[in-house]
Amino acid sequence: MQPQVAPGERGATRIADRVVAKIAAHAAREALDAVPEGGSAPHATVTVHHDAARVRISLELDYPSDIGAQCGSVRRQVAQRVKALAGMEVPEVAVQVERLHSAHVRGAAQGRTR
Repeated sequence: MQPQVAPGERGATRIADRVVAKIAAHAAREALDAVPEGGSAPHATVTVHHDAARVRISLELDYPSDIGAQCGSVRRQVAQRVKALAGMEVPEVAVQVERLHSAHVRGAAQGRTR
């Protein structure tokens, strides 16, 4: 009779890159107060190697705002959520601000009539 193998040693679990990307994008949305009016929700791309995920987040922000603080908040939240939900280390979270949405431009555009 062979000794029983512990459940944690019977196999491996692999989490697809696209699943980790969805976790990261959702975490970025959690970190931001709101998606700018007329803007797009954050988008993530991920490269997973062993148990580490390198994440790139593309997002749009309101202007004026503290861009550095918002990016830092996104980095922290993404790293924490990916580690908690996927069990992966996150050595890098690159945040790319794609567009800034100005409240002044929105207000001026809404005030115009033809």
